[in-house]
Amino acid sequence: MAPHIPSVLAGISYVAPGAELLYNYMYEPPDGAPQHNCEYEVHTVRIADARGLSAAPSVHAGGFELWDAPSEVANFRDDDEVRNVYYEECADLACTVTGGKRAYVFDHQVRKREAGHPSLTFGRHGDGSKPAAAGRIHNDYTEGSGRKRLALVLGDVAKAKTVERYCIVNVWRSIGGRVVDTPLAVCDAQSVAASDLQLSEVRYTNRSGEIYLLSHSPLHRWFYYSEMDRHEALVFKQYDSQVSGVARYTPHTAFDLPYIPADAPLRESIEVRCLVVMD
Repeated sequence: MAPHIPSVLAGISYVAPGAELLYNYMYEPPDGAPQHNCEYEVHTVRIADARGLSAAPSVHAGGFELWDAPSEVANFRDDDEVRNVYYEECADLACTVTGGKRAYVFDHQVRKREAGHPSLTFGRHGDGSKPAAAGRIHNDYTEGSGRKRLALVLGDVAKAKTVERYCIVNVWRSIGGRVVDTPLAVCDAQSVAASDLQLSEVRYTNRSGEIYLLSHSPLHRWFYYSEMDRHEALVFKQYDSQVSGVARYTPHTAFDLPYIPADAPLRESIEVRCLVVMD
């Protein structure tokens, strides 16, 4: 990392590898069960401002790219408007960024940082219905859940078998103006070893899923984009069915900037998940 690139030092939450399957409840668990069986370790790392890079990152190399991509959506909290307008915008953007042929948006989430900036967690409290900033390093898909997602999105197992390569990307955008308190950090996929990825089960009220948590390595390279605004979109890779030669997973996490202005508005963001057929 070139020394002239602006950066900040911040604490982010890695997971300690466990002897048993790791899990996290995304709501108050039943019968007083533990919320999770993960041991998290806060490590202070240097997070470079990617705006200072001499060459822009690539989604297929480092795993992420920032695009100037204004949206026609007026109200990102209107689910109908998001599905009718934003989904198509994101599908087009995902194809442009990845070089894919077809894209299918299948999910979105609106988040808001909690007042008072309490310690960052997985971003769910109470019954899990009000997502906040997610402050545990994670990757939304694993080898197993990434492969399962194709048939779920296409709705046709036979059709899924004809797809040779596909990827899943997130499109992340601020919806409340410039982010000056709790931005999103992404880990350069080229600095992540397979052994750093720890399988974890995420338990919701009506289903369970698999994600990767990240164990610490001094080799990890972290980046963020300072003061992201509504007209910008961060596109990052969550899974790629191609097993070598490209970024497959991009661990990420929210983090608090070291100096947050007292009058800083709480970060509000939307993330969209999109499956892209590459062949």
